[in-house]
Amino acid sequence: MLNPKLLPDITSMECADHPQQLQWVGMEGIALPLSIELPDGTPVPVACKADLLVSLDSVNAKGIHMSRLYLLLTEQLAGQTLNKARLSKLLKLMIDSQQGISRSAKVSLSFELILNKNALVSNQNGYQSYPITLSAQRVNHQLSYQLELTIPYSSTCPCSASLSQQLVSEAIEQQFCDNSIDKQALLSWVQSKAGIVATPHSQRSYAYIKLTLNDQHILDISSLIFTFEKLIATPVQTAVKREDEQQFARLNAENLHAHNAVVIDKK
Repeated sequence: MLNPKLLPDITSMECADHPQQLQWVGMEGIALPLSIELPDGTPVPVACKADLLVSLDSVNAKGIHMSRLYLLLTEQLAGQTLNKARLSKLLKLMIDSQQGISRSAKVSLSFELILNKNALVSNQNGYQSYPITLSAQRVNHQLSYQLELTIPYSSTCPCSASLSQQLVSEAIEQQFCDNSIDKQALLSWVQSKAGIVATPHSQRSYAYIKLTLNDQHILDISSLIFTFEKLIATPVQTAVKREDEQQFARLNAENLHAHNAVVIDKK
């Protein structure tokens, strides 16, 4: 077997023909098993894709030591519960592993978190997945973190709702020509097939939320998602009964002006 010390290392043995610094060099899409801790302490396994990047600050170096980054990732995070302490340690080790040619490091972790959520009214529940990206970087000894969430929800077109209301109003005017309307007759007509003159259309939409985190802790991601779903008011449902469907229809009518995108920067 060859002695590793005798193997050529082109990164440090030869100088670049046109030396210059590179801001970020590394690897993307590395498979990594992780766990996310719920508020009750339950770990939820996730299949993660990791991006590892370091700066190439030495103009004399032709590249970085990539294998060291990969080994550090698996040693520090594989099978572990994600937290800022582990991320911070990984970033420092990534820089140290490059033996002076790098002064900055960045890690990006992308995964889908599957959460169990209750129905609106009934005692049913089901599972919903949420795409998450957590990024951390160390630049000039300063740490920064960013969390990105994607939350699917239902949005009823306000234009379609207005046009539907106009058609319903015209149909009532045609059906009940007298100045006075019999209440029971009106209720019977509304509940009949003839009363379904028009319905507004709904569509699948997505809220894209981006948070800049401080250096204290990683937020409780599951609670954060449910808080935003409450603000959005019409998040996509899972298992539902008829009473849940009716409540969902009511919420869609009460929230016609839901935004197609949400961007929040939380310091």
